[in-house]
Amino acid sequence: MTMNATAPASARGAASDPPEPDRADTAPGGAPRRGIPRPKATPARRASVFLSSHPRVRLGFLLAAPLFWLGLVYVVALAALLVTAFWTVDSFTGEITTEWTLDNIITVLTGSLYQTVTFRTIGVALLVTIIDVALALPIAFYMAKVASPRARRILVIAVLMPLWASYLVKAYAWRSVLSQDGILEWVLAPFGLHTPGYGLPATVITLSYLWLPYVILPIFAGLERVPDSLLEASADLGGKTWPTIRHVVLPMALPAIIAGTIFSFSLSLGDYITVNIVGGASQMLGNLVYTNVGAANNLPLAAAIALIPIAIIFGYLALVRRTGALDNL
Repeated sequence: MTMNATAPASARGAASDPPEPDRADTAPGGAPRRGIPRPKATPARRASVFLSSHPRVRLGFLLAAPLFWLGLVYVVALAALLVTAFWTVDSFTGEITTEWTLDNIITVLTGSLYQTVTFRTIGVALLVTIIDVALALPIAFYMAKVASPRARRILVIAVLMPLWASYLVKAYAWRSVLSQDGILEWVLAPFGLHTPGYGLPATVITLSYLWLPYVILPIFAGLERVPDSLLEASADLGGKTWPTIRHVVLPMALPAIIAGTIFSFSLSLGDYITVNIVGGASQMLGNLVYTNVGAANNLPLAAAIALIPIAIIFGYLALVRRTGALDNL
């Protein structure tokens, strides 16, 4: 009792006061904080929690719709084309006979007309690809490594601008330029030269113009990833311009160059509209497919002809797959 009576007043006051509430349990101003209710465990919330912790499942749901559409439109259509090539057309009724036969495939592989047109189409596609790569390399290199940021933006817009115009408008514009009374004839006449007119040269020129932006852009993207320090190191070691480009730039930009060739080669291989506009009497595989679908009304033979460029493209993609070009598309 004596000890309690002689205890300091501060100690007695501390013992008699109620404990202070925890700061985490108090709102600003000292008022006690009300408990925050936990969200209800609805099916939507459980699904959201599951998807947030399983990124692969979330990615699968995001890609399911476009992959389904791609498979339905592209893969199923391609399979239907393959199946149609093994059918025939009744010569009397014109109806498609769903009897399996290799006649169309044999006709396409052994017919001299189809062999000639196939080699012509491959030659045109290769020539267009070579021309586009030769034009795209210096343009893309200047855009990526020489031009200022402002000039680079202007050049990118200039490369993209032809893509905003209609395909037919550009093709018919070249028809006007290459005609006998066109602007090209007017420019070449003082030098004793003449316009090539309509034919395979006109087809190559027009296709090279149409697909050039598709070649410039992937090469520009590939050259932009080449470190500037490598070019500076080559210059410090005495490397001149052409050896530096040949031994440093081109090996690193090769996948991007091949990616550009995929566009120009495949697009030229399947084109038929440009040949109809500026090709004169020349024919390519696309024209044979168009003729057999329309005028000849022989869909199985047209499908068999269409398998030729498809097989060539798949073979080309198989060759360039290991170069890393597909990663630059």
